[in-house]
Amino acid sequence: MRKIEAATLAQLAEYDDIIDVRSPAEYAEDHIAGAISAPVLNNDERARIGTLYKQVSPFEAQRQGAALIARNIAHHLETLFIDKPKHWHPLVYCWRGGQRSGAMAHILAQVGWHTGQLQGGYKTYRRQVVADLATLPSRHHFRVVCGPTGSGKSRLLQALTEHGAQVLDLEGLAQHRGSLLGDLPGIPQPAQKMFESRIWQAFQHYDATLPIFVEAESRKIGLLHLPDQLLESIRASDCLQLEVPIAARIEFLLEDYAHFLREPTPLFESLARLTELHGKQTIQHWQSLATTGDWTTLVEALLSCHYDPAYQRSTHSNFPKLVHAPSLHIDALNPASLQAHAARLHALSGN
Repeated sequence: MRKIEAATLAQLAEYDDIIDVRSPAEYAEDHIAGAISAPVLNNDERARIGTLYKQVSPFEAQRQGAALIARNIAHHLETLFIDKPKHWHPLVYCWRGGQRSGAMAHILAQVGWHTGQLQGGYKTYRRQVVADLATLPSRHHFRVVCGPTGSGKSRLLQALTEHGAQVLDLEGLAQHRGSLLGDLPGIPQPAQKMFESRIWQAFQHYDATLPIFVEAESRKIGLLHLPDQLLESIRASDCLQLEVPIAARIEFLLEDYAHFLREPTPLFESLARLTELHGKQTIQHWQSLATTGDWTTLVEALLSCHYDPAYQRSTHSNFPKLVHAPSLHIDALNPASLQAHAARLHALSGN
């Protein structure tokens, strides 16, 4: 039997695979980037063993838990790990680096694989993420892309990424467009912990000598909160103001939110939440525009009456350097135009 290695977070890149043996629910809430889910107890089993531990005895919980864990590890050996070569070098972790990961690591080492066990488990990883997000943002400098709704900020960030610039796409990581109508059809947002892990992972690849392009965001993106230090650092950074003709913005939004044109019911529900702000009569008028399919008029009304005033209030209040920011005039938001502007920005930023 090979000896099980006691591994640290600094050694993650040394392993061929990272194996998360926690329950599927724990894995879904958050996990180390790239980790493979191989639960030794499923959600129901974990709950049942936890109840036994509290209501019967630790011994009975461990006795029944061991049988379940053994069966589940056997299943993974016959399926998930069936093709792993002799030189495979896996790292295993659970909640705190205890019995669950210990059991898996022991079996893998018995097979003959060179196996590591993460000391402190996910708990240590999570503690590191929280600590780093409180310090990392202040070590980098950001270039904040500002512009009203429909000015193509996210698309410009995507183009900058394709040109090799450093980009922090917070809306992409949050799986939300960041506005009242920003839900992505059929795609739920990640848990808060997962969102923070994705941000932390992004920072592992940034060069502190080069700027990070990021979109101007509010404190929340959908249901998720930006880490405090990150938000503070972004709001204190230099800005770039996008200026796009209203007609181009409307065309862009009709393309980006085409799902509402196909199925307007969620739009009606979202508009209803604005009743207190704009009044019942205005909301009914906007809903009637959707009913009749007068989408251009509806989008223009939403921009002029709701989104643009909100943008002016929020952005100028939260981004003090915006008043001195250079402007980038974009006449059209098609891919060729955005690629051309991204190439120039990338060259000027020194990336």
